[in-house]
Order: sequence, then C-alpha cells, then structure tokens
Amino acid sequence: MTAPLHVREDGPPDAPVVLLVHGFCGSVRSYDRLVPLLADDYRVVRVDLRGHGSTGGHAGLDAFSQASALARALKELGCSAVTAVGHSFGADVVLALAEQTGLVERVVVIGQAPDYSYATFPPGHGLLPWVGGPLRLLASLPWVRRFGADFAATSPAMDRTVLVDRRHALAARPLDVQLRELGLPALVILGARDTLYDCAKTAARYAAVGARVEVVAGAGHSVAGARPAEVALLLRKLLADG
Repeated sequence: MTAPLHVREDGPPDAPVVLLVHGFCGSVRSYDRLVPLLADDYRVVRVDLRGHGSTGGHAGLDAFSQASALARALKELGCSAVTAVGHSFGADVVLALAEQTGLVERVVVIGQAPDYSYATFPPGHGLLPWVGGPLRLLASLPWVRRFGADFAATSPAMDRTVLVDRRHALAARPLDVQLRELGLPALVILGARDTLYDCAKTAARYAAVGARVEVVAGAGHSVAGARPAEVALLLRKLLADG
C-alpha cells in the first residue's frame, strides 16, 4: 500500500479552494512565493505527489495514478469546486483529476506544452533514467543538498515516468486534446523565456481549443517561482470571472 500524500494548507478553511500541484522534481515548496499572495482570500491546498518531497514512494507515479491519490486526499479534506493548478508534469495530473472526478471547476496549466513534439531538453537528459539514482545520492550529501533538495527527494523511477513513458502518453493524447474534451474553463500561463518548450507554438495550440493563454514576460519554465505576483493576479482574475 502506498503512503498518503503529504498535504499543506493555507488560508481560510471555508474559502474557495485553489489546488497547487508541482512538476517533476518539485514539491510543495515550489509554490512558496505564490501562496502568501493567495491565502488571504482562498483555501490553498498543496501536495507532494507520489515519488516527491515528503510523500516519497516509488510506485503509482504516472499521471492517472497520481490523480487517483490526489482525488482521495481532496475528498478527505472535504474539497470541492476546486480550481486546479498544475505546473509542468503537474498539469497532466490536474487534467487527469478533472477527468476522473467532479471535484474540479477550473483548470490552470503552467509552463507545459501539449506534448514533446517541440521540446528542447538539456543535453544528456535522456540518460537520467539510468544515472538518476547515483546523481541523487550525490545531491543528498549535506553540502550539495541545499542546491537540489527536491531533486534529491524525487524517486529515480520518476525519471522514466516523465522522460520516457510520458512522451508516449502525450503523443497519444496531448494536453490540448484533453482540455478540449474536458470543456472546463481553462487558463494557460507560459513563460516567454521557457527554454524547454516553444512558447509561440504552445500558446497557439492551447488557444485553438478555447483556453485563455497568458504569456509572462521575463519568466522561464518555473513561472510561479519567478513571477508570483503576475501569476497570483491571473489566478484571481480567473476566479473572479467565474
């Protein structure tokens, strides 16, 4: 049996729920700069996905399984009418959550293209499924850990899940197709300087399925970390618009 998800909550317990889901090699800390800008008016829920952070584990790591675990956690918390925000791999999870349950009212995709068709990953990334374990041993050393605590805490099994299995999954059913089929209000926030995905092509594909697309100048892949104030304003506008 897998362990329950590590959950962190901020804000009034009776306020509208904003769920923040991190990406590959992230954790609840990925949103540390964003949460204070939302928690006065919203119940902000963060989780460490399986294979990450304080949740840990090495099984049930794909988006569908992650969403199933997340659905159980949200039901235990009594959350409904959720605005579900997913960064990078977290976008796959929140879309799967919306598809599996009636808990999600709106979806927000941050820093993620529909698939890998025009992805540009760092040199050597393809070796990570084979060398990720030893690299994490190095990252866990005290003098290195402060530079990569979330990476060190991530299960090496996530490397194959994201870099190999996910490529095939998104090729078969890209995220823009999933958004169109869901039919929920959708916001896509992209960083103009994201070096992993082509921003213009990504924006065009999401806009074509009816999503509202916002490009944040000066931000890279981790938009919420680099430009939390702009992201908070965009999320507040989405919730205010209903």
